[in-house]
Amino acid sequence: MSHLPDPPSPAALARALDARYTALAADARASLSCGSVLELAAPGAGETVVDLGCGRGGDVLRAAAAVGEAGLAVGVDSNPAMIAAARAPAADRHRIRFLLGDLAAVPLPDGQADVVISSCAINHAPDKGAVYREIRRLLRPGGRFVVADVVSEQPLPEAVRADPAAWAACYGGAVPEADYLAAIAAAGLADLRVLRRSAPYERGGVRILSLTLAGARR
Repeated sequence: MSHLPDPPSPAALARALDARYTALAADARASLSCGSVLELAAPGAGETVVDLGCGRGGDVLRAAAAVGEAGLAVGVDSNPAMIAAARAPAADRHRIRFLLGDLAAVPLPDGQADVVISSCAINHAPDKGAVYREIRRLLRPGGRFVVADVVSEQPLPEAVRADPAAWAACYGGAVPEADYLAAIAAAGLADLRVLRRSAPYERGGVRILSLTLAGARR
């Protein structure tokens, strides 16, 4: 794996993420996604779906419709304003839960999920491997995941890696694709496939791209 400069301090990163996503929670026009993960995961009746970095909860509500009364849809997000926004339209719905929590320490028991999804959220985590180990813990044997996220063409320069605002803007935490895939494999997940790869584009003077990935726990 590449040697990467240190990320911002946890406190500085938390402040930057909180500032950006608290503002976005109130803006229904803002897109928080970099891929159509729910459709690709194709949850079925009776399954449990966990969305890591659920934002305003749109995919959780759609997942609840797909899994029906016998299933469960759970959204997890680290931003209180996002969780509040997600809970509002779901207040009187059954089999839907929204939890405030760290994506690397989700407040759910082992083997809870048939399906884990995440869209443009794991790049915010300084330790991507810890999030993927958590995905493995959450999945039942045979369970699957679909994740869309941002990676970089090259290791990012120190000035970008150390900038909390760049992390909050979904590019400062990007790591090279090979490092990202290695973190998933090291977490013990299997059958890894790249479903979609965007053309590279520029953000903040660096080149990044979006990947949509699928895999499973065996």
